[in-house]
Amino acid sequence: MSATIPIKPSFPRAFGIGLAVSVLTAIVMVALLKAGVSPFPKPPSLAFAETLLGRTLPLPAGLLFHTAYVTFWSVVFVRYFPRKSLATAMGLAAALWGVILVVFFPLVGWGVAGLAIGPKLIVASALPHLLFGLLLWGLDRYFAPVQSAGDGKAS
Repeated sequence: MSATIPIKPSFPRAFGIGLAVSVLTAIVMVALLKAGVSPFPKPPSLAFAETLLGRTLPLPAGLLFHTAYVTFWSVVFVRYFPRKSLATAMGLAAALWGVILVVFFPLVGWGVAGLAIGPKLIVASALPHLLFGLLLWGLDRYFAPVQSAGDGKAS
């Protein structure tokens, strides 16, 4: 019986996981926005991009910012976190949720925790971060390379 030991995923694999997490979370967020269920005045990534660039932008520009941000943090998790459990992925998601509440929302004029818009933004912003953590953990587990102790080859 050979033991398995995890090996560090390649950058392309980590980047691919990040892109997948980004696309899947964007699909959910855009669908909720288009269905009129989202309490956000606009997607947070679009609001941030517009604030940063100082002008009105189309939704795809916001999605590019979303993709860059989500992919970056996914790569950090997949490549550099020594312990990649569900709890660790959810911890990262919770930390990033905290950042959106106290940094990004005030920057775009929505106030701390989005309270200038309404308290619904607190829960509405928690759900995509929950989805981020679950997808990140699940895709990392599914695509993580495993090496058998005796064969020296990644499977």
